[in-house]
Amino acid sequence: MSVTPKSDVNWQQLASPTDAPPNFFGELVQETLALTRRLFIQLQRRPSTLLAGIIQPVMWLVLFGALFQNAPKGLFGSTTNYGQFLAAGVIVFTAFAGALNAGLPVMFDREFGFLNRLLVAPLASRFSIVFASAIFIISQSLLQAAVIVAAAAFLGAGLPDAAGLGAIALIVFLLALGVTAISLGLAFALPGHIELIAVIFVTNLPLLFASTALAPLSFMPKWLQVIATLNPLSYAIEPIRYLYLHNEWELGSVVMPAPWGEITFGGALLVLFGFAVVALLSIQPQLRRTLA
Repeated sequence: MSVTPKSDVNWQQLASPTDAPPNFFGELVQETLALTRRLFIQLQRRPSTLLAGIIQPVMWLVLFGALFQNAPKGLFGSTTNYGQFLAAGVIVFTAFAGALNAGLPVMFDREFGFLNRLLVAPLASRFSIVFASAIFIISQSLLQAAVIVAAAAFLGAGLPDAAGLGAIALIVFLLALGVTAISLGLAFALPGHIELIAVIFVTNLPLLFASTALAPLSFMPKWLQVIATLNPLSYAIEPIRYLYLHNEWELGSVVMPAPWGEITFGGALLVLFGFAVVALLSIQPQLRRTLA
């Protein structure tokens, strides 16, 4: 009876691909895409949420544009077309409102037990749940923004050039990313969807009226001007509005006069980028406690 020496062990077989560590990045992408597809299937089965998110801002453009059609010249800056002035505010507020609701699907998954099933499933990373929700909401925000831009152009507000449209997409992306992060953090921190809806209701309209969405800074009292220049929505609205009101623009173009200095186009983008980064970092402890 012969014994195979240890040196004769087939090390090539032991190092076969079946024993290799799994492809973490590939599995994370696969899980994220599958969970994102699930959200889009839900949207396909209940398209009323998307349709309402498109019809409502278009109605704002039509009704508010008609309401202020005969406003005194100079009331809304250098333009006499209030629809042109309003388009930026409608684009930004629609993206903001949609992103603020990002936590509701996660909250409902928590309450119906589906999230618990995901948490005990052999996922490569549970953060794919968050990534999928963010991709879904941001994609929906960009789609809504595209429809509003087209509707505003049809109603006579004009259309920015290709670079301007790209800048609008970037602004909507940064704002939606930051607000989506906050909403998802609240979805994991709050006890139920009633509390999350209450936060949405309390936050939604005050941030709208405390921004430059409906009126310029010069139309506001001093105390509201200070609040509006601290509101992230204003830093998304004013660059988009500048694109509608000016044929030529650059990163150094002044888009908003704040009490502490003039805000340039590039400065507004930096503020939005910083807002998104701070929002993402602020939810990390809560996500680690819940998903780790």
